Amino acid sequence: MSRALRQADLSPRKIVAELDRHVVGQGKAKRAVAIALRERWRRQCLAPDVAREITPKNILMIGPTGVGKTEIARRISRLTDAPFVKVEASKFTEVGYVGRDVDSIARDLVDAAIRLVKEERRGRVLDRAAAAAEEKLVELLASAQATEAAGGVLEGRDRIRRDLKDGKLEAREVEIEVADERTPQISVMTPQGVEEMGIDLPGMMPGLFGGPKKRRVKLPVSDARPLLVDREADALTDEATVPPEAIRRAEESGIVFLDEIDKIAGREGKGGGPDVSREGVQRDLLPLVEGTSVKTKHGMVKTDHVLFIAAGAFHVSRPSDLIPELQGRFPIRVSLDALSEADFVRILTEPEHSLPKQAAQLLAADGVEVVFPEDGLAEIAAAAAEVNGNLENIGARRLHTILETVLEEISFAGPDAAGARIVIDRAYVRRALQELVRNRDLSRFVL
Repeated sequence: MSRALRQADLSPRKIVAELDRHVVGQGKAKRAVAIALRERWRRQCLAPDVAREITPKNILMIGPTGVGKTEIARRISRLTDAPFVKVEASKFTEVGYVGRDVDSIARDLVDAAIRLVKEERRGRVLDRAAAAAEEKLVELLASAQATEAAGGVLEGRDRIRRDLKDGKLEAREVEIEVADERTPQISVMTPQGVEEMGIDLPGMMPGLFGGPKKRRVKLPVSDARPLLVDREADALTDEATVPPEAIRRAEESGIVFLDEIDKIAGREGKGGGPDVSREGVQRDLLPLVEGTSVKTKHGMVKTDHVLFIAAGAFHVSRPSDLIPELQGRFPIRVSLDALSEADFVRILTEPEHSLPKQAAQLLAADGVEVVFPEDGLAEIAAAAAEVNGNLENIGARRLHTILETVLEEISFAGPDAAGARIVIDRAYVRRALQELVRNRDLSRFVL
């Protein structure tokens, strides 16, 4: 199914159903992003003169840490094959201060789009590239061993081809030519501070340097095959058309997730020190969110139709502390709920790749069978809710620390416990956590 057909088939209800497989609860936030995604597809169906006038409805998610804000944004980008970047607003500073420039958001988005387009094009020619790489391996192996002399050229190559297909020659070494893609890094002083910059002089002046430097290396067939497949895939795709397509994708369907926007919420005059450039960062972000043109190494990119999803806990500040112009650029505001004990139970049981399932599969690699009955998962959820209530509320991330503590002894035993079947029931969880949960000072550091 083509990408256009997939997007046409993604109704808001289907998008929410897909998000439900990975994120528990937060129905309001899911509905908001589902509607925003559908409206992007609707805009692309309109006449160009009308589509130009319709701007995306950016979203501001407000809620405590660990409730699913980042996961919702990441999942919708995968769902729609859209270029996606996650940036932390606190890492940017007003022009003139040491830190990152906000225009780097647009550059990162184009880089993400370049990778996305390349992966898609490689996927379309992968079968042909794999067949060509296999023939190249046959040639290399035939030249390495004088098989032709034993029974003729055709018979010798047919034998090699059969052995390759059967996996008998994976450890045999072949000599291939690889490009030396190492780029020297130099430190450059910019208005935003010291940045590492790669200078690719041979790529900039191929006539002077004679193209990229190559070297010959000996590798096992198992290691040489992916390199040859990549080389053949590059030969079958038109690299020159990748940047224009990537820029178009970034402009039309790019998604930027601005995390920790509450850290830059604040007005000048309320304090000095690190607060001095908070409003300046907001003013620098404003043209990017409103729509501007940013110069990248692949060409100019317009951000007029990029969807911005901002998120923050807003424990200390409030959304009204953002400058009015930036507030107006996030017309949709969604409040995410703090997670309860019942939500923790659902997180441990409902998602397709829940934490207990991941842990069981990891320990199965050591031959240890781990079983999580319902009472054990309920006890883990209760412990997470209790620690969140007593200490800082970090949401679902608390489940990671609780589960790791419960499984610490089993994980340490590893292969020594191969063949064992361990049941993580309520009694097991209580034994593992009793000292930590009871001792608040100790749990402050461990859990």
